[in-house]
Amino acid sequence: MAKRMTGITYREAGVDLDAAAPIKNALISIVGQTHGPTVLANSGFFAGGIDSPDDPETLIVASTDSVGTKVRIAIAAGKFQSLGKDIVNHCVNDILTTGARPLFFLDYIGIDTADEKRILQVAEGLRDACKEANCSIIGGETAFLPGVYNDGDFDLVGFIVGTVRKSDLLTPKQTIEEGDVLLGLPSSGMHTNGASLIRQVFNIDENPDVLNERPEGLDGTLGDALLAPHRSYLDVITPIMADIRGMSHITGGGFQENLPRVLPEGLAAQLNRSSWEVPPLFNVIQAAGGVDEAEMFRVFNMGIGMVLICSPERAPAVLAATDGAWELGSVVSQSATSGNSVVIE
Repeated sequence: MAKRMTGITYREAGVDLDAAAPIKNALISIVGQTHGPTVLANSGFFAGGIDSPDDPETLIVASTDSVGTKVRIAIAAGKFQSLGKDIVNHCVNDILTTGARPLFFLDYIGIDTADEKRILQVAEGLRDACKEANCSIIGGETAFLPGVYNDGDFDLVGFIVGTVRKSDLLTPKQTIEEGDVLLGLPSSGMHTNGASLIRQVFNIDENPDVLNERPEGLDGTLGDALLAPHRSYLDVITPIMADIRGMSHITGGGFQENLPRVLPEGLAAQLNRSSWEVPPLFNVIQAAGGVDEAEMFRVFNMGIGMVLICSPERAPAVLAATDGAWELGSVVSQSATSGNSVVIE
């Protein structure tokens, strides 16, 4: 496959992570003003929690997200079922970081017109992923918004609610210690992040036929690799939940933004780059766009969808019980990393 552009960054593709950071912080401050004593304090989770009104020992946990501009890749390929799986599994993983199991799910589809193929294929993906997670879809909204969405465009958002007993709640900010072990769990592909950069690298919007090409190193087409569904970690992590101290879902912002969310102040994550081989898909993206390696690690999961943190004593048992996991690195003092929260070397 010929290289189409060089030196592309996420910012040039339209996503400015640096500009988004202060907005997110301001939003956290604003919504925090609505919190009462029943709301779970921000303790490094990827979801929010509140006391159950009927059971003081149970927390209700919720999260929401979208599949982002991955919809544009699906539109170019004419395949939509994987998007439903994407959004369910992304949301399941987010509440899983608290120790919660899913209870129910709702979806929102905003679309330009009543396109049966797109809507029903997405719904089939939602159904399949929710059945796998033993999670009911109890409602949703399909909004037809011509003039808001351009011809052929649509948006997909998911909302999930789960529960966790307070005695089973993970508390990474309080329990993670220097010397703890980081374990990596493999991703199934790009998951639901970095699609804007990918579209720019391969010029997908203008040349959708590129999705039918078979780049060297991939087992199938580029489109198949990009539309592989976001992996759910529910079944693999649930059996070892009691043996870990926390976990980080590697989504938007890559390692640099997601790992620090679970670390206590003064601690950092040190990753051993030689401990895993980056999947071919990311090498294809990097080569086609001339993307700097640091940018790749900031935007994509690079083959690691979830990072588990456990004590050195429990690490061997977790590794033995978790198919595909490997020792990725360790928790160290920030004094050993020159103040950096994440170091990959």
